[in-house]
Amino acid sequence: MSDLFDDALDLLRLRLGPAGLLVGDEASGHAADASVVAPVAPIAVVRPANARDVAEVLGICARHRLGVTVQGGRTGLCGGATPSPGSLAMSLERMVGVEEIDERAMTITARAGTPLQTVQEAAKAKGFFFPVDFGARGSATIGGIVATNAGGNRVLRYGMTRASVLGLEAVLADGTIVSSMNKMLKNNAGYDLKQLFVGSEGTLGVVTRAVFQLQPEPTWTGLALVAVAGFDDASALLASARRSLGPMLSAFEVMWPDYWTMVTRNVAGRRDPFDRPHGLYVLIEGHGQNGERDGEAFEAWLAQAFEEIVIDDAVLARSLSDMDDFWAIRDSSAEIEPVLGDHGSFDVGLPPSEVGRFVEACRAELEATPGSGAAVFFGHAADGNVHVMASTPSPGEEGLLALDRIVYDVTRRFGGSISAEHGIGSLKRRWLAHSRSETEIALMRALKQTLDPLGLLNPGKVLPTLES
Repeated sequence: MSDLFDDALDLLRLRLGPAGLLVGDEASGHAADASVVAPVAPIAVVRPANARDVAEVLGICARHRLGVTVQGGRTGLCGGATPSPGSLAMSLERMVGVEEIDERAMTITARAGTPLQTVQEAAKAKGFFFPVDFGARGSATIGGIVATNAGGNRVLRYGMTRASVLGLEAVLADGTIVSSMNKMLKNNAGYDLKQLFVGSEGTLGVVTRAVFQLQPEPTWTGLALVAVAGFDDASALLASARRSLGPMLSAFEVMWPDYWTMVTRNVAGRRDPFDRPHGLYVLIEGHGQNGERDGEAFEAWLAQAFEEIVIDDAVLARSLSDMDDFWAIRDSSAEIEPVLGDHGSFDVGLPPSEVGRFVEACRAELEATPGSGAAVFFGHAADGNVHVMASTPSPGEEGLLALDRIVYDVTRRFGGSISAEHGIGSLKRRWLAHSRSETEIALMRALKQTLDPLGLLNPGKVLPTLES
């Protein structure tokens, strides 16, 4: 390493102390996130304890022209937290804790390194509900869900993460701390600066704290697994649920038979509650504040749907154990990865009316590819978010590139987005123009140039190279 780097390392060690700086083998655990991107060893790992530490670190890095890859729980699937070559990794794992729950304002304030599940449990202990939820809740962190604008299972009712963010604190590339820890639902005093950082994947600033709007804790939850013949019937079922259940409807998850069969046959403990195969499986959840009344309304709607819509079969959860079992089938995508072998994972967004046709077209294109293997489809169909997992037609980068081209070309054909909720990271940036216009990408570049003119924050992420 250069004398300049050694000087920076000395300054970082002086600022953060022994617990705040990892080098050599100690840094090896920070070489990758959960994506298929090959691990890259960071030149060092900095572990700030608060926003002031983050500011000092970024100031030192700016003076020494060192890139910084920001890391939370490293559960991302797009390479966003895999270190860029030659960069430091900044882990926020020491910045943990719920600072405040304001019961009158119904807000919760947490530090960026706090796991999502910790925030959910803290809210529940006070009688509130934190609505952002997905399978990696135990590892994913608050800063990460803000930086990627995470979605999850209940976007249908509660929206993406940005819908819950009232305020935040972030540190710019030059070390400037921007604090806007707002608790107000209404605040039109100039630009809504927090939205610059929500979904920016650490390329515009490092989120260090956030204020979230909480919801009342549901006193009733209903859950049903419904089997139908195909996606048209699922769409009719969704329309019926929206009309009859209104705001009670909190989740509407769809699993095609390829996914359902692979999970229930290959993952231990995932029992198929139906006695025969079906064309499509739908997980429907309702939340309410009146247990007896809402439960009766949910079951009455399901009975009515049997009469109005061609429903092949349905199973109603009668216990918390049933609910856990039903959701476990939907949340088992990571556990079928060994069955798929080398594979690509995709998170695309479609106009909801095009979801069924997209899946048919995408499956046909994949099956027509020489060397193609298994492919499974599932997702949050009510908001147009489809997840695709497909075995690569050939080993290595060539096979992954072939999958990318198929899935993203079909996505563009149906007017969709290459990323519904996982972000862009390094894996998808070459495909950004499939979903964003030249003028939109130019504006993104202008924002990046303004806030990070040296390009030190998460270098090589989100924005495509000029040659792409």
